[in-house]
Amino acid sequence: MMSSKTKQYEMDMCSGPILRKMLMFALPLMLSSILQLLFNAADIVVVGKFAGDNSLAAVGSNTALINLLTNLFIGLSIGANVVAARHYGAKAWDDLRRTVHTAMLLSMLSGALLLVLGVIGAEQMLIWMQTPEEVLPLATVYLRIYFLGMISTMVYNFGSALLRAVGDTKRPLYFLLCAGIINVILNLLFVIGFQMDVMGVAIATVISETVSALLVLRCLVKEKGGIHLELRAMRIDRKKMLQILRIGLPAGFQGVVFALSNVVIQSSVNIFGNIVVAGNSAAANLEGFVYMAMNAFYQTTLSFVSQNYGAGEQKRINRIVLLGEACVIVTGTLLGNMVVFFGNDLLQIYSNNPEVIAAGMVRLHYISMIYALCGIMDVMVGALRGIGYSIMPMIVSIVGVCVLRLIWLATVFQIPEFHKIETVYLAADEEHLALSSTNVKEVAVFGGDISFMVPAEIKPFIIEKYQK
Repeated sequence: MMSSKTKQYEMDMCSGPILRKMLMFALPLMLSSILQLLFNAADIVVVGKFAGDNSLAAVGSNTALINLLTNLFIGLSIGANVVAARHYGAKAWDDLRRTVHTAMLLSMLSGALLLVLGVIGAEQMLIWMQTPEEVLPLATVYLRIYFLGMISTMVYNFGSALLRAVGDTKRPLYFLLCAGIINVILNLLFVIGFQMDVMGVAIATVISETVSALLVLRCLVKEKGGIHLELRAMRIDRKKMLQILRIGLPAGFQGVVFALSNVVIQSSVNIFGNIVVAGNSAAANLEGFVYMAMNAFYQTTLSFVSQNYGAGEQKRINRIVLLGEACVIVTGTLLGNMVVFFGNDLLQIYSNNPEVIAAGMVRLHYISMIYALCGIMDVMVGALRGIGYSIMPMIVSIVGVCVLRLIWLATVFQIPEFHKIETVYLAADEEHLALSSTNVKEVAVFGGDISFMVPAEIKPFIIEKYQK
């Protein structure tokens, strides 16, 4: 039997008003995701203000690489969420308990693997990313220390995924609020008080992530219901492991490929020097808040669809998807444009250098205003994963976004007149990546209208080049 305390945090997603429950689920999750992002934001703000632009670039340039290394295992936590939510919806309590114990042991093993990989390979991976020489030593220090906290990071992500599966998004918010306050205090103490530069913010991040992981573990151990965790009973259940991998591996692989394309983009950004890298880092961090707000509706759709699928409530699933898409469009459009409108003021939080701010505004204008497109895709992917489709959404997402990004950078970006930072940012503009550069060339050669195929800034150059 579940205690009344446990019940107050759980949510029945299979009955009652859908929109109200989705918003009740999504809002704490949104705040949690944004708060988690504040870990990095606090690092970036503190080093940007008190340690200089090279330190800012060192911390910010690690983001894409960290995502590349962690996304596969974060994908496994999505698998754990889907499997646990199905069992909860079907009231299959024994299956739910075996899923919990398998998932938490998997989180610790995943974290240990990432710890070893990150500590040993940090410098070489940053070199492969063409990190500027003046930034490389600081970036290496930050990355190595950051990965010492990988076990904690994985434990928190898997643990919070299990809590979301039963409708609990409030307690992960409380845990991250506590950890976030600790992170900010330690950042200020280590960087300003002890002059520890990027080493200080990395240590602060590891400590705060350890706190959040311990709080999640304590929560699961204290639970009396289906997600109760008994540390000594943790073992890999082969059947549950395969179920988690079936959903989680494609999700993780998609995340890896997305991160890989972002690493290539970051490498292209690095070519333009530390000022552009610093501006890009600050702007990307701001965009992260928009993305995390939208991602809350992806997670909401995933959990709601999974529970209803497990309970056999097929009719509710269609409405859940439609409401999820509506919510993400409103959120992405509103916040994305607000970030651009207040961009100059917001970027000043990260740096006082006018050149860094100007470089950051370039990125915001090209990416943030159409960010809702990313959210639309994510919600649909969440719905498909919730009902058990794992391979198809992965393939569509990879081909539709990642591959086209890489083609863009390998072709258009290599043309001398387009070898500039604006062209790199256009690689994130899905509106203009629907057609290959070959198609554009063919239409231009024969005098056709390419207005719908390329950005207005590039159109005159392409016409001049190919109509000669």
